[in-house]
Amino acid sequence: MKTANLRRLRHDFRSVYRWVAAGEKVEILKKGKVIALLSPPVAATRRKKIVLPDFAARQQRIFGDQPPLPGNIVLEERESYE
Repeated sequence: MKTANLRRLRHDFRSVYRWVAAGEKVEILKKGKVIALLSPPVAATRRKKIVLPDFAARQQRIFGDQPPLPGNIVLEERESYE
């Protein structure tokens, strides 16, 4: 792991940027103590892919071949209370 102090970060950011872009982690030092860690982002291939359930198959399994309920059933129910 490479290190860079604040002065180098201010005056020679380009080289620190190149290190991070190349995949290196860089510790940022202030008076010899680590105050920050610069690291490249996690690769997109390592992120978990979200898998959604098959809603059409679930609807088929629950309701079978019945036609879906009309969309106004809630509205009709609300109007009956007025």
